[in-house]
Amino acid sequence: MGTATNPSFKIILGSSSMARRQILAEMGYKFAIMTADIDEKSIRKDKPEELVTALAEAKVVVYEGTIREKPSSKEEARQFIKGYSGGHAAVVGSVLVTNLKTGVRKGGWDRAEVYFHDIPEEVIDSLVDDGIMHNVAGGLMLEHPLTLPFVDTVVGTADSVMGLSKSLTEKLIQEVL
Repeated sequence: MGTATNPSFKIILGSSSMARRQILAEMGYKFAIMTADIDEKSIRKDKPEELVTALAEAKVVVYEGTIREKPSSKEEARQFIKGYSGGHAAVVGSVLVTNLKTGVRKGGWDRAEVYFHDIPEEVIDSLVDDGIMHNVAGGLMLEHPLTLPFVDTVVGTADSVMGLSKSLTEKLIQEVL
């Protein structure tokens, strides 16, 4: 990862996600943040891979074949989390890298799966009351201290679940340089 420590290029992160900022910083990159004020719900696709690619910086959670974005209410957040208890969900995320000097764009998507232990009712209540779950796709943060003890297995990488695959990002950056 020698390129990341002192890259000869500037990076602009087109996302307000704290998790994506953290992952990019962990990768050793310095970056500026510029976000587009778009209504993500107005962009619709049937396949999760097509939707994340269309949203270009988003991630979606797929639960029993249904795409789940950010919950629209506390009730929906509760329903989402209850469904994960003792079950599993897939997270599909995309990365789009554009070289602003040359105009070269490369994008890709990846997928991870999360299997959960049973989540007690009082933990679900606490997660729903902690409003942060309303800001994340699928209504659940893997890295949240209340969630973590109930994660059984992650198939794929934690950074993919959090919304930015390090290996995919690194590969695409190299491809556009």
